Amino acid sequence: MAVKATIAAVKSLISALAAGGGVAGIAVVVICLVGLLVGSVFGIFFSGEDTGSGQTMQTAVREINTEYENKLTEIRAGNPYDVLEMSGSRAVWREVLAVYAVKTTTDPDNPQDVASMDDGKKALLKEIFWAMHTVSYTTAVETRDIVTETDDGSGNIVETSTPTDVTVLYITVAHKTASEMADSYGFTDEQKAQLAQLLDEEYQSLWSAVLYGIGTGDGQIVEVALAQIGNSGDIYWSWYGFDSRVEWCACFVSWCANECGFIDAGIIPKFSSCSRGAEWFQNRGLWQDNSYEPRPGDLIFFDWDKRNVGQDGSPDHVGIVEKVENGYVYTVEGNSGDKCRENRYAVGYYEIFGYGVLCV
Repeated sequence: MAVKATIAAVKSLISALAAGGGVAGIAVVVICLVGLLVGSVFGIFFSGEDTGSGQTMQTAVREINTEYENKLTEIRAGNPYDVLEMSGSRAVWREVLAVYAVKTTTDPDNPQDVASMDDGKKALLKEIFWAMHTVSYTTAVETRDIVTETDDGSGNIVETSTPTDVTVLYITVAHKTASEMADSYGFTDEQKAQLAQLLDEEYQSLWSAVLYGIGTGDGQIVEVALAQIGNSGDIYWSWYGFDSRVEWCACFVSWCANECGFIDAGIIPKFSSCSRGAEWFQNRGLWQDNSYEPRPGDLIFFDWDKRNVGQDGSPDHVGIVEKVENGYVYTVEGNSGDKCRENRYAVGYYEIFGYGVLCV
């Protein structure tokens, strides 16, 4: 309650400053009140800036994401397989950081601020991340129907289904919730109340700003998508239900939407065809052409200008809008060079087919 009152006081003082109040006195009080915030669990919302160590929360999160993806890569590399089946998912980062903020600032033996990042704090964050996650795997030989296509000699494609023994690699990712971690660490009622406060929806934009520099719009799906950068597509087309590789940009978007609960909520459909995905938005009046300046979380569809063919008037590719800045649309896309990547395009770029607008 004291921290929330402090936030309100800071806003009032800034308003007074803008109205021509006593500059020196107000500046001193603002500095003191900001200091109070920085030293509390709310200091996590100041951790996006480098305080002199050369590290920020964003760099620490990227390093841990890389460790997590390397672990999955090692499992795939060390266990030859024909088919990959992945289940489960990584915890959403705001839950990991909320647990870290409460545990670190209220440690009775060694309380520390969470506004700054250094090697010691990064080690604590890694410890909490891996305490929240379990990655397990197993392999099995199974008989599955493998479909092959042949030409019958008359220009007709014939599909043949053949029962075949294949090696299936099952990878399962399990994660604890913030509430389960609170119980695991023996948080007091006061600590649990602080944890719940940090995870309140009113702070969603602040979490997005800390993690990815997103200050406006709906950053929930963007947060999920950015955490996937560098991944290959087997995670996403396997989750969708395909037994072998497909063009997986739409599978990636659907996977991210599912992680946010957007599919169950009817905000984004589950789709593997770009055309079907675009039609879903168009049929609901949630479509904008390429002159639109999108918001974070909107879906961006592309009609590629193919060599010797040109554009055919239907979408070939889809991604997620990260942000719009200085006249450019920044995106997160699956199946971009067969990886999850960040890209950027000029607002109004001719290969942008249009946008599926989120209604949240």
